[in-house]
Amino acid sequence: MGVDPVAISRSALDVEWQRMQVVAQNIANQGTSRVGGGGAYRPMQVVSGPAGMFGSLVEPGGVRVVAIEARQGGVRRAYDPGHPDADRDGFVAMPDISPAAEMALLVKTARVYESNLTALSLAQQMSMRALELGTK
Repeated sequence: MGVDPVAISRSALDVEWQRMQVVAQNIANQGTSRVGGGGAYRPMQVVSGPAGMFGSLVEPGGVRVVAIEARQGGVRRAYDPGHPDADRDGFVAMPDISPAAEMALLVKTARVYESNLTALSLAQQMSMRALELGTK
């Protein structure tokens, strides 16, 4: 079995698409102090890795999402005594989300997505060219 550049690029597109969804979710919930299960919204992150066994990277098989998990230390305390979720000291648990950091991650993710689209297109063009050469 050889390396399939189309499958590798497609798997990377899937991972980066999920990463964009998680970043958008974090940005949308940056002011959410209460979720259904209780407590503040916890910013999430995508953990990705190789699709196959790590030792078998001689023939790469792409990437996959390993987990979507809450970030460590994802909650900060903000002083807002008038907030309905404030504790008796006037502090509200809020998600520790930096809009600038999330936007930077979104731009980076979009660039990686774009790079994989280019790689996918080039792989398809090379396959078509090889088929054309085989008919001559």
